[in-house]
Amino acid sequence: MESNRREFLGAAWAAAPLIIPASARGAGERLSFGIIGTGGRGRFMGQVFQKLGCACVALCDVYEPNLQLAQKAAPDAKPYGDYHDLLGHPGLDFVVVGTPDHQHCPNLLAALDARKDVYLEKPMSLAIAESQKMVQATRRTKQIVQIGMQRRSAPVIHRAKALIEDGALGRISLVKPQWNWTTARPLNNSPLPGRLNWERFLGAAKQRELEPMRFRAWRQFWDYSGGNLTDQGTHLMDVTQWFTDTIHPSSAVCYGQVQKNTGAETPDVFCAVFEYPKHMVTWTLNYCNSYENGWSIQFQGDDGTMIVDEDGYRVFREPWAKKENREPVYVAREAVPIEAHAQNFLDCIRSRREPNAPVEVGASAVSGPHLANVAFHANRRARLSDDWQISF
Repeated sequence: MESNRREFLGAAWAAAPLIIPASARGAGERLSFGIIGTGGRGRFMGQVFQKLGCACVALCDVYEPNLQLAQKAAPDAKPYGDYHDLLGHPGLDFVVVGTPDHQHCPNLLAALDARKDVYLEKPMSLAIAESQKMVQATRRTKQIVQIGMQRRSAPVIHRAKALIEDGALGRISLVKPQWNWTTARPLNNSPLPGRLNWERFLGAAKQRELEPMRFRAWRQFWDYSGGNLTDQGTHLMDVTQWFTDTIHPSSAVCYGQVQKNTGAETPDVFCAVFEYPKHMVTWTLNYCNSYENGWSIQFQGDDGTMIVDEDGYRVFREPWAKKENREPVYVAREAVPIEAHAQNFLDCIRSRREPNAPVEVGASAVSGPHLANVAFHANRRARLSDDWQISF
């Protein structure tokens, strides 16, 4: 079954446009872009693309203070309140989408209709069915879409994968991605300074009266996001599946609690367990404790163990119980650069070749976290078929 899924995914990539159109920009020509969603991540990515030589010419947000902050870094950019209007801005080569998760699908579809290339922040979608809709819509166009999973463009991550491919770990039986931070705290529901277009923020989400904490901490509410499961899980489950040559789990269970994020709906402490044909995966997150601060993924095999984290990777031989195996046999100390992923996207705009994280990768990466959320809500084991259908 797994080989069939790989063949399907490979066929989808092979069908992507590889011919350079006449409209493609020259290698030395400056690219212009707009940002849809100028919150913290949108502004950060705008600065990354500016440092890489692009011109930010348009900005869009539903919250006026966000627009004002973004204009400090791009004073000549035209501000918009409606992203449809931004997409009509003359001369745009691409857009950066940094909106909440529930806006990703409509933002992408509108950008594709406007024939814009898109750098779309992760997680790609709000649900598995939405992912498939986005993949299909993208493949009906010739647009370049990069999902913001920067580990796909990190040299150190590629070297770690090569070690696994060379057999350094032997047969992998268990993978343990985790993320620990001390960031959980009661949500702030005090009045928002500045103007917010609440109706535009909600979009197709359930209509309700404004609660400031729902805007400030939108990731903590199910209407607008998959919570921390899909936020950080998209990164870590992508590497997990990439390294183990799999596309999505066959089943998942998940348990979680809101410990310190008082007022939130999505858990700040959880554990999800995923079943794959030849191995298991446990994905845990704790935002109430910073032991081993940050993210890491532990791959446990018959012949060795690899730990990949924000500092690089290290590999230990089995059996680790032997004193001589307590020191790593392979070590790399190197961070994951966001600039490399952004540069890959720009290179692909010019060449019209597939980027490192196309929509198929985005859909695959978030499939496990989405399935875990389904299991969490149902308090049951959730299954995912080869044709992306969920059952219990």
